[in-house]
Amino acid sequence: MNRLLIIAGIVLIIIGLVGTFIGKMPGDMIWKKGNTTVYFPLMTSIVISIVLSLIFMIIGRFK
Repeated sequence: MNRLLIIAGIVLIIIGLVGTFIGKMPGDMIWKKGNTTVYFPLMTSIVISIVLSLIFMIIGRFK
């Protein structure tokens, strides 16, 4: 179980670094009007949800 958590942590760090270098993914929405900017990371949220679901599914199989 410890090894699985370490691997999951490393995967999340890699995803975070890739997201930092890529920046905005296609599907993320930005509205700018005057001094107001609204950023809604729709595609990023979906990708993170899928990755976390897969990680928790794998962890659940080892229990």
